Amino acid sequence: THYATLTDKDVSFFERLLSSGRTITNPDECLPFNIDYIKSCQGQSQLVLRPKTVDEVQAILRYCNEHQLAVCPQSGNTGLSGGSVPVFDEIILSLRLLNSIGNFDENSGVLTTDAGCVLEKLDTHVRQFGHIMPIDLGAKGSCLIGGNVATNAGGLRVVRFGSLRSAVLGLEVVLPDGSLLDCLTSIRKDNTGIDLKQPFIGSEGILGIVTRVALACPSLMSGVGLGFFACSSFEQILSTMRLARKICGETLSAIEFLDESTYNLSLKYLQRTNKPIESNKFYILIETMSSTDEQAKATLEKLATTALEKEFITDGTLAQDLTQYKDIWAIRERVSDALVADGYVFKYDFSLPTSRMYKLVEETEERMKQFSNVGNVTGFGHLGDQNLHLNVTVKDGYSDDIKQALEPWLYEWVAKEHGSVSAEHGLGLHKSKYLELNKGKHSLELMKQMKNMFDPKCILNPYKVLPYKTD
Repeated sequence: THYATLTDKDVSFFERLLSSGRTITNPDECLPFNIDYIKSCQGQSQLVLRPKTVDEVQAILRYCNEHQLAVCPQSGNTGLSGGSVPVFDEIILSLRLLNSIGNFDENSGVLTTDAGCVLEKLDTHVRQFGHIMPIDLGAKGSCLIGGNVATNAGGLRVVRFGSLRSAVLGLEVVLPDGSLLDCLTSIRKDNTGIDLKQPFIGSEGILGIVTRVALACPSLMSGVGLGFFACSSFEQILSTMRLARKICGETLSAIEFLDESTYNLSLKYLQRTNKPIESNKFYILIETMSSTDEQAKATLEKLATTALEKEFITDGTLAQDLTQYKDIWAIRERVSDALVADGYVFKYDFSLPTSRMYKLVEETEERMKQFSNVGNVTGFGHLGDQNLHLNVTVKDGYSDDIKQALEPWLYEWVAKEHGSVSAEHGLGLHKSKYLELNKGKHSLELMKQMKNMFDPKCILNPYKVLPYKTD
């Protein structure tokens, strides 16, 4: 597809449409919108548009569609796959000002909200009514709910609540031609025809722009327990997880693991000199939620005692109060920041059969031994839902040699194990070429047909998700 070049006439149209400085053309002001969170991509957009209303989003897309101008929709710009910044000079459509918190229905527990609201602010809002958001992740202080939906974000509590898709009851979406698709229902059961909201969940802004969301919010459990345990092998980690499922049952809300290098990097970043438990090769974090504190903590205490007796764990601690709870969770939640502080990061986000998860980390470590500039090879992630985050940090910036040693080898390894090349981060720009490896030719063709149906001029988030050939 050949796109039009942005002209002064185009800029004048947007300046008339968006009042009070919401059309940004100053290169210095455009720069933060052009660079992604992990600084792996930088676009050259000369125009950032900041609509406040759905009408304005419609007008922008209608104009861009008519004039063949490519658009990069941008939510909180916390993505890790290069999907949220331009590849070239696409116009950035930032949704941060579309941020009105709508109605919360106390009877159904359903929140209807604008797509530009920060996840953490929404969580604070629904907690007033005795509910929580159905998703929790490290970037909650800056990510926006529209971007969460567009990437079908996973996060820390998929074990308890499932992926975000299962909580989305309704969507309002602006299509590439500027028309509005209203699927904004807040009812839980609706068996009438094809569920048209589904293609927009997880498609990373290539089919339409999510502007409003209706979400089912779980009840807030007043009782929370948290255990942090050390293990000497990954097999012991798996044994502890299986035991947790048996003993903690329906109270389980998170099962996370970290290897030694991840744990040490996080403690270094947090400037913690006092280690919460005795060191070992692996660590597992297990959270429970229940209607009472006693029940949440009792199941964890039983787990800790049994795991010690069976020698699955070598040491552990249970959070006794909110401060300890936050301190333990910080070790897991600040890992991404700790990795960025350690150097350039090659980040991978795989789903794999649990028994094979750490084998990939070990083989990657072996493969990286030839490079003196590799800082750390780390493995951590959402053990309870088979999601491995594999990271390689490089001391002196990006290295093409290291990338070639990692890719496509890693993706082929995962595909052979019938895993997913992107468990929760999305494909974005970085992984689009591996979609066929994961899904097969026929699925890829159907996806291309869907893209062509919704966006025949291909103006929305080009070069992302689907494999593109660029001149």
